[in-house]
Amino acid sequence: MNEVRPRKITLSTSGANRRLNVWYGALILIFIICLGRLFYLQIVRYDHYRQAALADQLKEYAIPAERGTIEAHQGNSIVPLVLNQKLYTIYADPSFIKDAGSEAGEVAQVIGGDQTNYKKSMQVSGSRYQILAKRISEDKDRKLLSLKLPGVGSQAQDYRTYPQGSLAAQLLGFVNNDGIGTYGVEQTLNARLRGEAGELKAITDASGVPLVASRDNVRVAPKNGDNITLSTDLSMQQQVESILKAGLQNVHSPSGSAMIMDPYTGQIKAMANWPSYDPSQYFNVKNPSVFNNPVVSAPYEVGSIMKTLTISTGINEHTITKDSTYHDTGSVTIDGHTITNVNPVPPDQTSIFDILRLSLNTGAVHVLSTLGGGEINPKARQTWYNYMTGHFMLGKLTGIEQPDEQPGVIPNPQNGYGLDLQYANTAFGQGMTATMIQMASAFSAAINGGTYYKPHLIDSYQTGAGMTKNVEPQVVRKNVVAASTSADLRGLLKNVFEANHLLYTAKVHPGYAIGGKTGTSQIADPAGGYYANKFDGSYLGYVGGDMPEYVVIVRVNEPQLPTFESAGTQGAAPIFGKIADMLINSGNVTPLSR
Repeated sequence: MNEVRPRKITLSTSGANRRLNVWYGALILIFIICLGRLFYLQIVRYDHYRQAALADQLKEYAIPAERGTIEAHQGNSIVPLVLNQKLYTIYADPSFIKDAGSEAGEVAQVIGGDQTNYKKSMQVSGSRYQILAKRISEDKDRKLLSLKLPGVGSQAQDYRTYPQGSLAAQLLGFVNNDGIGTYGVEQTLNARLRGEAGELKAITDASGVPLVASRDNVRVAPKNGDNITLSTDLSMQQQVESILKAGLQNVHSPSGSAMIMDPYTGQIKAMANWPSYDPSQYFNVKNPSVFNNPVVSAPYEVGSIMKTLTISTGINEHTITKDSTYHDTGSVTIDGHTITNVNPVPPDQTSIFDILRLSLNTGAVHVLSTLGGGEINPKARQTWYNYMTGHFMLGKLTGIEQPDEQPGVIPNPQNGYGLDLQYANTAFGQGMTATMIQMASAFSAAINGGTYYKPHLIDSYQTGAGMTKNVEPQVVRKNVVAASTSADLRGLLKNVFEANHLLYTAKVHPGYAIGGKTGTSQIADPAGGYYANKFDGSYLGYVGGDMPEYVVIVRVNEPQLPTFESAGTQGAAPIFGKIADMLINSGNVTPLSR
């Protein structure tokens, strides 16, 4: 038998080693690729992916600045006119609300309001933000949030509050729902008052809660707005508003204004308008025209108060003196038109005092003619134009801290139709327009010795850093008229007031100097010419002792009186008289030293 022997198998180690090496190489290659990828991601593209990761967690929060307050003087004290109050806006995110009816009912139970409207807002599809209510108190906000209603939240917002109610509403203006100052000093000084918002960039957790300790937080502190102190005297403002309202109602006038100015600084002590409004409820106002401040934004034909400037021009140009006389026939014809007076002229010689006392239009035309050597000609027109615009600054903005100031219109002295007649009319305040702030500023320069001060409402600013900057009087022009001209005009106007005070139903105060001039102006018809039965009344005057301390201007629109000339004497002058009484009786005026 043949012996069967096992077959000997010889293994090849070289093939196995090759396969093993391939696997090792593949693993090493994969490791190198991964390592390279990690190097690319973590080193080369580190900043890119870090920012991408932060984008989901980094939230930016605006830190609102606190709006500056507005204050006013009250004697030696400073009192607030406008402060800030934190109120809340309640909103809903409809995407989170499951039971709108139930949640709307709970919201209405806490904050009041219409449950049906809340429900409708909560059911708006595709919206993530629906405002339910605004101006909600902190207590109600806290109570509502404690209910933890899904999709209902709140946002804090500063709103303006007015401790003095509607006082000085047109002067102040208001802040709208977007936080923007609107009308008044709120608009003009909005940039100062609003400050600069800060910024917080915060890393948040998964719930969106900022991780304050993160080194990636970047905070820019807000810069609060400036606090402003007005030159306004609170007591004067309150009393002028009360006097104005009563005076307008007494003559059935629909509207009017009054202002008190310091003639030696340009500071406004009171600026009142009627009708007015409550700035905390501005959104309920039906007629937005009540927001305007007519003292600066409503030019008008000022009437015979202009004669104060006409006569000061003649005296200053030495074409007349305070004691000059002339013969007045009671009428004058220019360019085929006859100018007459309401009051009869003296039978013999007429004085400069008579022009003011009797408010003679023909007298104002006479003074104008003296500027041209005895006739109204190019020289007379140009000289009067230079005084109106260059000395008294009419036709130009004063720059007072109020929006929508208007420059008024002074006609060109060399170009136009019927220039002699037109300029004759300007001599007694027709055929031109100016604002109350312009006339008060010009008059101040005419009686204070000849310095025109820029009118202003701001006494000082207090920055968020605690620094106080006082607003100093700003001289716009010196030598408006000579000091002697001012003295002559003051004396004439004092005599006029004392001669006519019974017509004004105003008091003469022994030991004090009160002077001024009425004005009555026809109202221009947009269709041409003037209305036959519509007039405005004005009074422009001063109150003081040895020197004027206050300039007061009053405007009464369309008073219902039996004769048109009464608009000034019975409409505006009694209001001036009561303001003068108030200033003297409250101890605000230094009496005459002799």
